[in-house]
Amino acid sequence: MARTATLKRSRARTPDYFLLAIFIILIVFGLAMLASASSDLGKTQFNNSYYYLEHQILYGLLIGLVGAFVFYKIDYLKLKKVSFVLLLISVIFLVLVFTPLGTLVNSTNRWLRFGPFSFQPAELMKLTFIIYLAAWLSNTKFKRATDFQSGLLPFLLVSGIIGALLILQPATSTVAILLAAGLTVYFASGAPLKYIAIIIASGILIVGVVIYATPYRRARITGYLNQSQNIQGQNYQVNQGVIAIGSGGLFGVGYGQSATKASYLPTPIDDSIFAVIAEELGFIGAAFLIVLFALLSFRMFWLAHRIGDQFGRLLLIGFGTVIAIQAFVNMASISGVIPLTGVPLPFVSYGGTAFAIFITMAGISLNVSKYA
Repeated sequence: MARTATLKRSRARTPDYFLLAIFIILIVFGLAMLASASSDLGKTQFNNSYYYLEHQILYGLLIGLVGAFVFYKIDYLKLKKVSFVLLLISVIFLVLVFTPLGTLVNSTNRWLRFGPFSFQPAELMKLTFIIYLAAWLSNTKFKRATDFQSGLLPFLLVSGIIGALLILQPATSTVAILLAAGLTVYFASGAPLKYIAIIIASGILIVGVVIYATPYRRARITGYLNQSQNIQGQNYQVNQGVIAIGSGGLFGVGYGQSATKASYLPTPIDDSIFAVIAEELGFIGAAFLIVLFALLSFRMFWLAHRIGDQFGRLLLIGFGTVIAIQAFVNMASISGVIPLTGVPLPFVSYGGTAFAIFITMAGISLNVSKYA
């Protein structure tokens, strides 16, 4: 297998163009829909209908393209050597949000500010945690996937530390997405089902305790279970999201013509942007976006199956899982399918840090695809 992987690397020429095309379509589609969803908000707050689009391009797209270009050009195997350092830096950043360097926004400690620049360490962790796990589990000197002491226990320890720091921010949804992706990578590396069962049971127990112990999390669950009640309070956002999605019909009310984004729908540029898409482009537009995410994830998993290198295989599986789960959580929560969360829609929602990180993931994935 090692010889096969070496031969494939020596013959590598180009990335997977199908994967590249999906990434480009998602980025362009996302910017176009952000321009529409943010136009009224930008005009009201900054007298500039394109304020949020310009900010997304400057602090998200450009930084992300630089990251994607750099990591596309560098041999992805070099990431194995710095994987622990990258993870350690991300953990330090998570701790720093609770210091004076952190910025308190809506009672959450999710931002770090360095002069005029600010970013969310939790988004960076989605990248570095997957890189670290892929490198750690692909080390042929140890049987970490199947060994309890050198595999399962360290996995639980690292995941627990990261999860605790994120819950304190609080960023519960990010914990769920990150650990679900990590568990998928762990399983793909060859971990036995009994270990997976232990992790899932532990996760459910811990999440249950956290939800029960915090009133606002408990309120989200009760609101989800009683969606027809308190539609002007706890369930207002979901109710408006469902109305917006339903009013789009089959073909939508037209690009830029959403009636809910200006006055009724909370956070139309991030958590609720899928509702704006469904309202303006209808079922056809919403289905198109869902199909794009499905194709992207399936393509990454298919390429992972073809590649001979374990590190590259786990990278593709991890990144594909993060994107797929986060896209599902965002769209399902604003549609009332699952309890409301606060995660951005990959490649679409406003947020420079998340946008840049997902584009960087794309660059690394395209790099790996050259050897599939």
